[in-house]
Amino acid sequence: MKVPAGITLGQALKLARVVGSGGEAKLVIRAGEVRVNGEVETRRGRRLRAGDVVEVGGERLEAS
Repeated sequence: MKVPAGITLGQALKLARVVGSGGEAKLVIRAGEVRVNGEVETRRGRRLRAGDVVEVGGERLEAS
């Protein structure tokens, strides 16, 4: 799924409906279940740039 560049990692997870709330996004990210460009990312506020690939729970998101 495509998500807009410039939004935070937490916002991207909510937009893609991978999580139902910001609190749930925080838990999933802090648990180390989210990868950005193949690296575990634990910062919910990390801004996505065009071309970033987010992987979580079998879902793949691409910032554009």
